[in-house]
Amino acid sequence: MIPLRDSPRTRRFPLINTAIIILNIYIFLRQLLLTDHELFSFVYTYGLIPERFFSTLFAGAFPVALRPLITHQFLHGSWLHIGSNMLYLWVFGDNIEDRLGHLRYLVFYLLMGLLAGLAQIMFSPQSNVPIIGASGAVAGILGAYAIICPRARVLALVPMFLFLTVTEVPAMLFLGFWFVLQLFSGLTSIGIDVSVAWWAHIGGFLAGMLLVRSFSRKRNRAGCS
Repeated sequence: MIPLRDSPRTRRFPLINTAIIILNIYIFLRQLLLTDHELFSFVYTYGLIPERFFSTLFAGAFPVALRPLITHQFLHGSWLHIGSNMLYLWVFGDNIEDRLGHLRYLVFYLLMGLLAGLAQIMFSPQSNVPIIGASGAVAGILGAYAIICPRARVLALVPMFLFLTVTEVPAMLFLGFWFVLQLFSGLTSIGIDVSVAWWAHIGGFLAGMLLVRSFSRKRNRAGCS
């Protein structure tokens, strides 16, 4: 299913969410200008590599080890990769920013990406394949949405046999289907080098569900509809 928009309306412009989307697109466009050699070096410098993370951490270079946990969130490998991540962020992120406030949302978003990266590292500690993309942070936003907006509805493109149809579905059904797909893919990928960081998606989603209430302002904790 491909989300197009959701039902809850926000009270303020999603400043941080929009800035994050613009920054991701800007960095991706800059990546397109790099030569293959430059791009390889760029991804291996700023991407999150599990094997290198542990070796750097055990060597005591904590800032160097922790930096990719943030920078990997802003790199993408293709138009489809960035397009899908930014679409999900555009549809679901504004409501979470509206609930948390601008600064809290920024901290929450980056923390979700960091925790998602750690989740992927835990399940593939010896991998030397760079983890890149905002999907772990976006998964955290989806997990938060499941808690904050459980009664919302999502207008989505839904496959029906050989065709796509536009229909409105409950947000919990949409998010539940998404999570089950990630969990199934993650379980079947254990012990195998894969190109998708499934456990980052799973870890980010669960982290978003567990932590969003602690970021939510006390005077504004009712669920959106």
